[in-house]
Amino acid sequence: MTRKDSDSKASNRLEFIRDAHNVRKMGRTTRMEDYLEVIYELIQHKGYATTVDISSYLNVSSPSVTKMLQRLNESGHVNYEKYRGITLTESGMTVAKSIHHRHGILAEFLKMIGVDEDTANRDAEGIEHHLHPETLKKLEEFVSRVKSQGLAR
Repeated sequence: MTRKDSDSKASNRLEFIRDAHNVRKMGRTTRMEDYLEVIYELIQHKGYATTVDISSYLNVSSPSVTKMLQRLNESGHVNYEKYRGITLTESGMTVAKSIHHRHGILAEFLKMIGVDEDTANRDAEGIEHHLHPETLKKLEEFVSRVKSQGLAR
């Protein structure tokens, strides 16, 4: 490989890194998605979500949770009234279910290749926001194919 080819690949790689950090999905940030996911999981598990629970699971201060809930309320993803509780709107539920689905596919794939369940879930949490939809689709097809052939661990 020539120096020019190496420099070109490095430049392309830098552009991919920049682009990955500038992606905003329909006005949502990765952090917003984390909040929606936690709210969804709490509601599934407990039947409700509180700012204290969200603060605990995301390891952030209560004022930070309140500020993000106000942003999510303004963006139409949650219904939030101070001291009244938190519910996901239809769009918030759609986003949360999508994140939940992405996480499941990634965790399942990682377990298929021999990663233990805790590590698979931890890693899926870090990856789930950054996959291109086409990559996720191909990964889902792969997981499905492997499971249908009975080759999954």
